[in-house]
Amino acid sequence: MTGKPVVPGDRGMTYPVTPDARYFVVRGRLWRLSNPALNPAEREKLVHDLMVARRAVALARKAHDSAAEDEARMSVDTVKRALGERGPVWWDDGAPDYNRHMARNTPYADWFAALG
Repeated sequence: MTGKPVVPGDRGMTYPVTPDARYFVVRGRLWRLSNPALNPAEREKLVHDLMVARRAVALARKAHDSAAEDEARMSVDTVKRALGERGPVWWDDGAPDYNRHMARNTPYADWFAALG
């Protein structure tokens, strides 16, 4: 995947990014990237809020507190929507959203197959 745009992942792994920079791919599945039009300060705040919300999910699960887990998951969803990773798409060319679709079943299939 040399020369291909990549997004950093867990444990130092990198993931390919579609040519239009709308998605990254993990195990063949497309995941929507954040809205690139967000200003850096807002993006940084939202990413911080996302990490806080994800830690709250983990703590609630560990405590077997389903109400707290539900609340924390709603917080994760709210932040992901603000980042543009969920909810209405951030692009304006009318292209459909393929978030969470298998790349091989989308218009990105040929691009993905060429990655090897």
